[in-house]
Amino acid sequence: MKKLLSLLLTAVFLFALCIPAFAAEKRYKNVIIMIGDGMGENHLKLAEQYGHTLFMNTNHDLRGQSRTSSASHITTDSAAGGTALAIGNRVINWTVGVLKYDPFGQLKLPISITEASARKGMKTGVITTDKTTGATPADFTVHVLYRKQYEIIGQQQLESEFDLIWGAKEDSVTREAAEAHGWTYVTNRDEMTALEPGSRSYAQFSGQFWRPTVPSSSKAPSLAEMTTKAIDLLNTGDNGFFLMVEGAHIDKNSHASENNKWDYDSKRESTVDAVVGFDNAIRAAVDFARKDGNTVVLVTADHETGNLFADLDGKIRFHYDEHTAKNVPVFVYCNNDIFKGGQAVDNYTIPRRLTALLGWEKDEFPATQSGAAIVRFLDGMGVVRGDVDADGKITAADARLALRAAVWAEPVTPFSQAYYAANVDLDAAITATDARHILRAAVGLESPKSW
Repeated sequence: MKKLLSLLLTAVFLFALCIPAFAAEKRYKNVIIMIGDGMGENHLKLAEQYGHTLFMNTNHDLRGQSRTSSASHITTDSAAGGTALAIGNRVINWTVGVLKYDPFGQLKLPISITEASARKGMKTGVITTDKTTGATPADFTVHVLYRKQYEIIGQQQLESEFDLIWGAKEDSVTREAAEAHGWTYVTNRDEMTALEPGSRSYAQFSGQFWRPTVPSSSKAPSLAEMTTKAIDLLNTGDNGFFLMVEGAHIDKNSHASENNKWDYDSKRESTVDAVVGFDNAIRAAVDFARKDGNTVVLVTADHETGNLFADLDGKIRFHYDEHTAKNVPVFVYCNNDIFKGGQAVDNYTIPRRLTALLGWEKDEFPATQSGAAIVRFLDGMGVVRGDVDADGKITAADARLALRAAVWAEPVTPFSQAYYAANVDLDAAITATDARHILRAAVGLESPKSW
């Protein structure tokens, strides 16, 4: 068995040597990655059918596609799709910033491109039209087992060292909490405009600011205005900056609501509005990058939503109300060698290529961390570690979230073996001791047979 394993490892090593590494010809100071959540190739064609000439479609220096499958599913969700773009590895659906083989974060946590940039002294920002604790902004800022743990996500964001996190309002993060952690709390366009370089800001806007023209009743900035201001604030350091911009409402409008489940046409106009609003932000970022000469902008999506394609009459329509596994577009501006034109690349390679453009070494990204970050992760999850009080309880809901994420990785893993060996009834509260057994067995610290 040991001999077979040795041969397999040798084969994998030799195969890896045959894979040419991407070597950037030019080094950049700043990176802007822009994610159109749910944006597929036919979303762009739909906008064109509505009479819009998209900047992203006509002004790029390089065009390709991204393959978006996750580690657990052919069709990814936004949490796994965004995490791949943030950490340079594929992960399990519904998880945020945790590794597929260690979704509990017991042993290691990945270092996101945002975290790695901050550690290098770069300014860092994450902006979105989604809630600040939504899946994609969370992917670039925190580490949690389950994407809907909004309170934990918000708390980790407030404890982070990033320079700005802007999006829509989420009740788990309050002005008082943000200011207590040293953030300037922002709620409208005027407050955003008044921000000075050197400030750290947490913004929560209200209204439909994802549209290309924000309704007059809203005091929020458009995504293009947010992008311009974020660049102004971040482009003040000696070490460059990293910025992630998400247009979340391409996805949100491509999902059918309960009231129009089978009336997909009613979603087309609002979806086009979201595409155009995102496109305006791209124009703002690229205008800066081309004047700056030291910034690369990459535009892509985490997945496609809606299964858009042309019917016999030539019109692009929705044919599904959820995510699909279709490839999504990738546009690059101010660089033409990050991949070959027309090439389809795996999503997790995109941040690896971007960090190569920054001149980082291979061992700097992707990378992992341990220590205090793991302690914070486990504390937030309510997971027991070390000595436990046998009378303590973990609710069935908490256990279900953790165990479902663990066993989604593969049909048989250490996690799933430990789960089944525990024979836990998830309809009742389980003891902290039971939970500890599961986790310890999952990471190989004890054998299920000892139970």
